[in-house]
Amino acid sequence: MSVAKDIKKPMDDNEVKRKAVKLVVAHLRKKITKEYMGMQYLISWLDQMDELLMKEEFDIKEYYAMRRQLNSVVESTLDEEMRGKIRNSWHSFGKALDKKAKPY
Repeated sequence: MSVAKDIKKPMDDNEVKRKAVKLVVAHLRKKITKEYMGMQYLISWLDQMDELLMKEEFDIKEYYAMRRQLNSVVESTLDEEMRGKIRNSWHSFGKALDKKAKPY
């Protein structure tokens, strides 16, 4: 009787980055708890980010461009509380793009 082991394929750096960015986007979506002026910019950015995450290929340049766009969303957000939340996500996004796969 042999025991089949669930062997996971090790993730490469791009897969690790994509997974980390997905978590940042999910957390940012949860931070929208009220309506505020400029909310449409964040929702539009989140929709664009979802489309990018669905792409099969990973182009780091596109992710950096989206991070720059998120900075513009921060600057266009007048609600002080939400601006702080989005700025924190902007920092987390940067950290996600710096992630590396663990050596196997």
